[in-house]
Amino acid sequence: MKGVLLVNLGSPDSTDPKDVKRYLDEFLMDERVIDVPKWLRTFLVRGIILNTRPKKSAEAYSKIWWDEGSPLIVLSERLRKKVDDLTSVPVVMAMRYGNPSIKAGLQELHDQGVTEVLLLPLYPQFAMATTETILVLAEELRKKHFPEMRFTNVPAFYSHDDYIRVLSESIKRHLEDKDWEHILFSYHGVPERHIKKSDITRSHCKIDGQCCKSPSPAHQFCYRHQCYETTRKVAEYLELKEDQYSTSFQSRLGFDPWLQPFTDKTVNGFADKGMKKLAVVTPAFISDCLETLEEIGMEANEEFKEHGGEEFHLIPCLNDNEDWVKVVARWVDEWAHQPQVQHS
Repeated sequence: MKGVLLVNLGSPDSTDPKDVKRYLDEFLMDERVIDVPKWLRTFLVRGIILNTRPKKSAEAYSKIWWDEGSPLIVLSERLRKKVDDLTSVPVVMAMRYGNPSIKAGLQELHDQGVTEVLLLPLYPQFAMATTETILVLAEELRKKHFPEMRFTNVPAFYSHDDYIRVLSESIKRHLEDKDWEHILFSYHGVPERHIKKSDITRSHCKIDGQCCKSPSPAHQFCYRHQCYETTRKVAEYLELKEDQYSTSFQSRLGFDPWLQPFTDKTVNGFADKGMKKLAVVTPAFISDCLETLEEIGMEANEEFKEHGGEEFHLIPCLNDNEDWVKVVARWVDEWAHQPQVQHS
């Protein structure tokens, strides 16, 4: 029997600083998120970050928390239910960090008799700290607890025609009655070293402005290339001129070099140069969350206006957009009806 596991990032169980601290500990102690030796990661996370960050993060979560709970969890569950209603196989949701866990999701599928699992990380672009950590943990859990299961992994869909079409149409729809001068594509940032670690050629990724444009097998796992390619394809679909859009990266942590340009500096720079009406879309996320609703929708919005901007339009993530639901359901059914499954 076949089944699907949709996996998103995760969220604290509540806005209580204790729950936030527990969530951040699991998240930041992941060796693919803070990829330094364990002793140093432990010192940084448990010796420094968790002594100050949980309270501040809890305040941020409180600003965007819904009556039903975490927006990320609620929106992911809405997507799961709608896809489940349209498909012929069971669809279960899990989070890489927090609840419901990947183990709980696999157990739920196991209890329904599922032995063939389609793993669908809800990230359009591949990254060490997102897609890779999900696939690695899922495989560890499979070997230890569900050896009878076989996985098929959905590859990064950053340039898939269906995804580009749905994302582009969503942007168009949300801006059709808005006045705007520029669209900023803001992606979650990662350290530059993550890009180089994911380079399967060990030589292509130089982050020099040219390597992402030069054809290479490295692009299969290059987050930076995939972000820029998403932007390029959406801009092409929407027939945007070069001066009407740009790409930036948000949410940096620590002092190591991270992907640039930075979203906060880009947004403020636009306003400083006289731009009055800015639209921002966040295509690294399928579901709205702290990074979209608070960091962009509140913080960036406020700073843009403090620097002289007048209108700031945050374009929602795809969430449980009906067209997106139909695309995911079609992908699931195409896989479910394959006579033979490619195991990975």
